[in-house]
Amino acid sequence: MKLDVVVPTYNRSQLLKRTILSLLRAPIPPGLDVTTIIADNNSKDDTEAMVREIQSQATRPILYVKEMRQSSSHARNAGISAGSGEVIGFIDDDEEIDEHWYEVIAREFSDESIQFIGGPCLANWAAPPPPWLPPGYHSVIGVVAPKPRSPFGGTFQGNLMSGNAVIRRSAFDRVGTYSTKLGRSGKGLLSEEDAELYRRLRGANLHGMYVPELIIYHYIPEDRLTRRYHRRWCYWRGVSQGIADKDLKENVSYTLGVPRYRIGRAVKGLASLPRHLVSSETAGQAFADELTLWDLAGFIYGKHFVRIDKYYAEQS
Repeated sequence: MKLDVVVPTYNRSQLLKRTILSLLRAPIPPGLDVTTIIADNNSKDDTEAMVREIQSQATRPILYVKEMRQSSSHARNAGISAGSGEVIGFIDDDEEIDEHWYEVIAREFSDESIQFIGGPCLANWAAPPPPWLPPGYHSVIGVVAPKPRSPFGGTFQGNLMSGNAVIRRSAFDRVGTYSTKLGRSGKGLLSEEDAELYRRLRGANLHGMYVPELIIYHYIPEDRLTRRYHRRWCYWRGVSQGIADKDLKENVSYTLGVPRYRIGRAVKGLASLPRHLVSSETAGQAFADELTLWDLAGFIYGKHFVRIDKYYAEQS
């Protein structure tokens, strides 16, 4: 079995170095061939020089790809195109894999029915987490808590996060690659490209598994542990979801182009906000209630007001 591991990156050479070293350090089980593909999304720092230096000394294959079109989706797609592995893994440039990551992939994909897998993203904190971190919003800082093994879809509550995902190439052949209408760019904050792909995988009835042993460690910098960052992230996630909804609507009831459950969630959050604000013990829940309003505002803006071509022109 041949595995390509695609790492999109932009101006994070020091963190990326730790990512690459973790990929080179983890044991590879017999029968699995691994190529690391660094998809440099037009970095302005010393990313290329750092990768070339490691590349010259590594005993495992490393492929460097330059993608000038800005966005994490373009970078991931460039990595997919550059490789030839029948299975493609994805991690981000601020992550490190667990030592058993390759072993888990080899084990899971020995089952031909499995088309994609994902797993937990555990926090590598740069600073102690504040007490007000909102419950239900761990994805803001890129943390996915361990859960029991389960098929994706059905009653499973979660998403296939691109920071820890492994997908058969044949699945991309069937549903297409990451949407270039979404994805983080140098200045832009659009996201949800992984959620949009996950919806297409599920819509094609492809079988995926959440695997708790497929572990990565995600570096959480101190500047993400602020309320301002959470508000901004939730707003732009809402914008991204609104843009995605133009092409791929949910199978739910809508009011004025917005899923009713989103409106209900925001109304409920607004109604309960005063009660939580008076108690310091529920500061996290109070902030979670507030964030439902940022989610809704972003969705409305993305759905009704954003022109994606104009947006990316402004980010270039």
